[in-house]
Amino acid sequence: MMDFITIPLVVGIVTLGIYKLFELFVRKKERLSIIEKIGEKFDASMIENKFSFPSKIFKNFSFGSLKAGCLLMGVGLGLLVGFVICISTIRGYNLGDSMNWGVRDTAGIVYGASVLIFGGFGLIAAFIVEMKYSKKDKDEA
Repeated sequence: MMDFITIPLVVGIVTLGIYKLFELFVRKKERLSIIEKIGEKFDASMIENKFSFPSKIFKNFSFGSLKAGCLLMGVGLGLLVGFVICISTIRGYNLGDSMNWGVRDTAGIVYGASVLIFGGFGLIAAFIVEMKYSKKDKDEA
């Protein structure tokens, strides 16, 4: 069906591969030349007592897992609430395959809206927790 795109696609992929291969070798040469230039100006006395461990290990703490967890929790809660709403309010929802188009459309709207609302609430909760943590961390410093 889409045979017309295979030739340009293969040519593009091969060209990109060759370009990235050359770029890899050029970058390697550049890095080696930079290391040689630094090595000429570098002295061992420059690094004495220059390295120290950070005072706080978790200073740059990332909240990515908190955001993902709250989002997934909100999506799950939204699916559950959407299911409860559909079961309790839509007549003929639990009939299975015999549902008509209107019932499926209404159920899809209910599920979509509840997932988006509760997913948003989860992200707002993660934001509030992050702000409280950063405010507490700022007050300690």
